[in-house]
Amino acid sequence: MKREQKMKRLVRLVAVLATFMLVAAACGSSDSAESADGGSSDGAAMASCEAGQTDGDLAIYNWSEYMDPELKDAFEAEFGVSVTEDNYDSNEAMQPIISAGGSGYDFIVPSDYMVSILIEAGDIQKLNKDAIPNISNLLSAFASDLPFDPAAEYTAPYQWGTTGLGVDLAVTGEDVPQTWGLIFDPEIAAQYNLEGSYATLLNDPRETLGAALKYLGYSLNTTSEGELSEAGKLITDAKDRVTAYESDQYDELLATGDSSVAHGYSGNFIVQFGEADNPDQYTYFVPDEGGTRWVDNMAIPKDAPHPCTAHTFINFLLDAERGAQLTNWNFYASPNAAAEEFIDAEVLNDPIVYPTDTSKLEFISDTGDFEINFSDTFIEAKG
Repeated sequence: MKREQKMKRLVRLVAVLATFMLVAAACGSSDSAESADGGSSDGAAMASCEAGQTDGDLAIYNWSEYMDPELKDAFEAEFGVSVTEDNYDSNEAMQPIISAGGSGYDFIVPSDYMVSILIEAGDIQKLNKDAIPNISNLLSAFASDLPFDPAAEYTAPYQWGTTGLGVDLAVTGEDVPQTWGLIFDPEIAAQYNLEGSYATLLNDPRETLGAALKYLGYSLNTTSEGELSEAGKLITDAKDRVTAYESDQYDELLATGDSSVAHGYSGNFIVQFGEADNPDQYTYFVPDEGGTRWVDNMAIPKDAPHPCTAHTFINFLLDAERGAQLTNWNFYASPNAAAEEFIDAEVLNDPIVYPTDTSKLEFISDTGDFEINFSDTFIEAKG
């Protein structure tokens, strides 16, 4: 999917600069900013809304091709409001616009680690759960204790998926092992006809170092400099086997034969394989050593013009049948327990969409000051 996680340290710097400019502007004005409920500009402020209430039209800022247009049409018809949508291709493109304030957006879909950053910066408001009764439909695993919003105060999960490897079986054969060693171990690669420059890795320090860390048996959220150094060496040693560090077109490069093994996100591969002349030529898996599990989330900017409409839209998407419609359309897993009976069997039973074993999967979490070590190690490892 569309999940380019660049350096969080840089993102925080952008947020700080944006906040500084807002403060400077406020000093020259006699008007103080107010939150959605008429209180202070505290990002933790909660809108006073009732279930089903609307307070204007809805402006969405979301990943591209991530929502069934018929859902927006249905919301407009049911609640008598208009829905507009703009798109971004990375969390980092979205974040400074929301952080600067005055974006005009009511509803955004940040990924897990970005939620932590937005909360820390005070850029999103707490949800009024009284206005979201369908939040009770969430699976228990998504209802609380997520590392980026432990008390589930600011966000409600939207969709989730995994990061792993897409493989061209016409090159490797069908008995290919499910291991990161296809990239990181030249002896394994050679056994499966993988020669020369054949692989792509995500251009992302946390995801790619995370893959190397999992291959080594470590947590992808390590704060050990020694473990991180080992992972960096694996990436350095794999340079001759990597044709590109690519976070956008990795699935297309696999389909065109420009690579044979691609590091990327589950849903992208499903779509790409489905468009191939021979879908059975390709497979996707999370390696046996483990990998990343991510969650995209629904949130409301602190200065959303229409927070009550946004709450009603979140409740709308958490309806059982509408939650299923979302997953049936975009092929990403639903966090909505009530939706499962309405999800197409071929989607619900697809192990790419719904992995049967998540025990070796981890969420990427913010490691605080240690983040710069990931960035520096990745830059050095790529050379």
